Amino acid sequence: MKLNELIQWAGTCSFMIMYSIMSFFPECHPWNIVAGVVGSSLYLLWSLRVANKPQLITNVVGLTICAVGLYKAWG
Repeated sequence: MKLNELIQWAGTCSFMIMYSIMSFFPECHPWNIVAGVVGSSLYLLWSLRVANKPQLITNVVGLTICAVGLYKAWG
C-alpha cells in the first residue's frame, strides 16, 4: 500500500470512529471531536501531498471548527 493510500485509510478510520462515538456514545464527548481532528489532520496531510486544493480548504475549515469545539469543551 502506498503512503498516500495509507494516510487516506487512516483518516477514513478516524472519521468512522468519530461518527460512531457521536451516534452511539454521546457521553464520550468530546472524544468524537478528537477523532475528527485526527481524521482531518490526516486528510489535510494527504491533500497537501497530492495538491488537492478543495480538500485542503475543507480540512482547514474542519480543523478550525474542531479547535473551537475542543476549546468550548475543555477550555
